[in-house]
Amino acid sequence: MFIIYLLAMMAIGLVFYFRTKNLSDYVLGGRQLSGWVTSLSAQASDMSGWLLMGLPGAAYLTGMDSIWIAIGLAVGTYLNWKVIAKRLRVYTQTSGDSLTLPDYFENRFKDNSKILRIISAVFILIFFLFYTSSGFVAGGKLFSTVFGISYIKALTIGAIVIVAYTFLGGFMAVCWTDFFQGIMMFAAVVMVPIIGIKSLGGINETVNAVKSINPNLLNPFVDTKGISLSLIGTISSLAWGIGYFGQPHILVRFMAIKSAKEVKKARMIAMIWVAFSLAAAVIIGMVGLVYLKTPLIGNDSEKVFLIMVSKMFNPVIGGILMAAVLAAVMSTADSQLLVTASSLTEDFYKVLFRKNASEKELVWVSRIAVAIVAIIAYYLALDENSSILNIVSYAWAGFGATFGPTIILSLFWKRMNKSGALAGMITGGITVIVWKSLSGGIFDLYEIVPGFICSVIVIVIVSLLTKEPSEEIKQEFDMVYLKIQEN
Repeated sequence: MFIIYLLAMMAIGLVFYFRTKNLSDYVLGGRQLSGWVTSLSAQASDMSGWLLMGLPGAAYLTGMDSIWIAIGLAVGTYLNWKVIAKRLRVYTQTSGDSLTLPDYFENRFKDNSKILRIISAVFILIFFLFYTSSGFVAGGKLFSTVFGISYIKALTIGAIVIVAYTFLGGFMAVCWTDFFQGIMMFAAVVMVPIIGIKSLGGINETVNAVKSINPNLLNPFVDTKGISLSLIGTISSLAWGIGYFGQPHILVRFMAIKSAKEVKKARMIAMIWVAFSLAAAVIIGMVGLVYLKTPLIGNDSEKVFLIMVSKMFNPVIGGILMAAVLAAVMSTADSQLLVTASSLTEDFYKVLFRKNASEKELVWVSRIAVAIVAIIAYYLALDENSSILNIVSYAWAGFGATFGPTIILSLFWKRMNKSGALAGMITGGITVIVWKSLSGGIFDLYEIVPGFICSVIVIVIVSLLTKEPSEEIKQEFDMVYLKIQEN
């Protein structure tokens, strides 16, 4: 089943290899995504391997207090689709037909110095290296658990497959594989807890079994020792939601949707997917606590879904469900590889080295960049004791604080200028990096919160203290507003 699945993904990459004619096709699919493909590919690339491994593992260890992360993510998903999606789609096309986020920042603020493009591309490279490595770690743990091979061999196999179809087919291959992977992820994450609960005798029996282990696991307001969750801990979990506004691999889906009118349908599909998937992922961890007789210690808890599947199903069905985990891993890693490669090509190579490069040359540079970024991410993933959730949380915070405030204010505040955008991005990114290195007291707060707040404050202050945007920028802002009203 694994081999069939992998061959199918490779075939999709090959199909779109022959359809890719220029850089716009490779990095944005020519802006031709339907509502269904946009919504499912956005959510599949968003949730990644941590939906089926990281979040169930957290619930397995700490119980219902992990629900606060799920709530934060669900609210953040809705606001991102409701507030950002349509406006970003219209603005990126109106403002120089921008292909990447750095491209958009440069065009939005008419930055001839290229500094906005370069700084934003640097932060994309830094944080996506960590994010992509988390996907490789998840893939390595998956192959290692399923086939009983060493982690390094497993990691190598997973990385090669992901790189292969991203290298070949670009954005459309990534989105169409993500579409099918999103369907598989949804089926797997909903099916496993239902069958697990049924095998344990029903909901009441499952709840009573969890209570017998530790009644505190069912209380979302206390930890496993019965101590009330701290305000810092609760805010940190909910704050995952504000990270959505700055995730390049999700925002690029909004930029690529066929029409702004498709956004409403896509939002509805995405919210149904997210609500059921997040709730089911938490339940998997709780059910696994009872279902599995051998306790999972530390980061091994992230294998709870994999082990439950291997025990519940025959090899054919189990193979399909295991492939769903691989789908979750691949759907995010491929998106991150592509966004990073497009930034390196569009925002470094073309800007600094080959301004007149042909479309064919740029496509091949993007493909080479995919391979280079993958090699570095592979190196970072070599430690098999790495926690998927911890790696993701750092990268998530980095993007959320670096780009989130800049995206929101650039779309809704006419007075924002280039200086404010630059200062905000640098402040948000550096705050996350510094805050992460500190611990104790207030520094236990999730680094996205101080990073996001500091970035907003700096953008507003610097924009107000420096020169107003030009009339050209203001007129374009008003034009975008009118187009949004029409849609």
